[in-house]
Amino acid sequence: MITIDGSHGEGGGQILRSALSLAVCTEQAFRIERIRAKRERPGLLRQHVTAARAAAEISGADMEGCDVGSTSLTFKPRALRAGRYSFSIGTAGSCTLVLQTVLPPLLMASEPSVIRISGGTHNQFAPPVEYLSRAFLPLVARMGAIVDLELERHGFFPRGGGVIEARIQPAARLAPIELSARGARSRGFAEAYISAVPTHVAERELAVVGERLNWRPEQLIIRGVRSDMGPGNVLVVTLEHEHVTEVFIGFGERGRSAESVAQDVVREVQAYLAHDAPVGPHLADQLLLPMALGGLTSFVTTAPTPHFESNAEVIRAFTGKQTCVEPRGAAYVVTMR
Repeated sequence: MITIDGSHGEGGGQILRSALSLAVCTEQAFRIERIRAKRERPGLLRQHVTAARAAAEISGADMEGCDVGSTSLTFKPRALRAGRYSFSIGTAGSCTLVLQTVLPPLLMASEPSVIRISGGTHNQFAPPVEYLSRAFLPLVARMGAIVDLELERHGFFPRGGGVIEARIQPAARLAPIELSARGARSRGFAEAYISAVPTHVAERELAVVGERLNWRPEQLIIRGVRSDMGPGNVLVVTLEHEHVTEVFIGFGERGRSAESVAQDVVREVQAYLAHDAPVGPHLADQLLLPMALGGLTSFVTTAPTPHFESNAEVIRAFTGKQTCVEPRGAAYVVTMR
């Protein structure tokens, strides 16, 4: 049985989610200890419990320790089973992180699957639906597996209540692609989502984006969401290039100005535009599992993050593959062997 140290590297929930995904993909049992040891509230939260139960359901796994607050878990998968599944987090915990746990194995299942998840759809420290649908899933489609992700209802923190549904058309084998250049930029735009929040909050966020990035009014969009789904405010900036799309996110919160939210997002956009690497740091973290499953030969990114390094260690534990990061000017080329 593989043993995973949940305190390694960034010491968060990503280590558990990657281990669950790879355990199902490789049909290998594992035990993880010191789960989320570096977080303010160590141990499993509701979204981690849901992710583990989802992975167990699609693989017929046996589990021990899958309870809120648990700092260790044993997971013994059987065979992957495609199908129609529904999972409820019960809090504003991230739907997209639960989806990302079960998605890698289901991308290569023998039949299509439909996954419906309720909880939070726009959470801090998790990719929102727009990130997956615009940045990650188009790359998965180039690898040969098609995922149609639908946002049925927004779920902002702390209320939750959101719903997403993913319809997955798998590929018998992921086709290897290479991401070495962005290509020409085709479009850039910013969206300020508001629910039960004054309109001037969105206007102020977009004003900062427009001024700092020199964007035209038609690139700045207010997205009103039904007030019974709020309160919630998310700023989403999207940069579409020929070969890759990157998405940058900022979350409004009580006591923080709209200008501060927008300024942080703009800084991330400017940092991305200051170099020519096609893959930003968050997307790089997410591409490692598809790479381990044969979906990429290489990609160019910025300096690896602690999440990246943690993912690389989990991949090595389950597959024996070594993630190689070699400098190329101000960027890095990532391969796996």
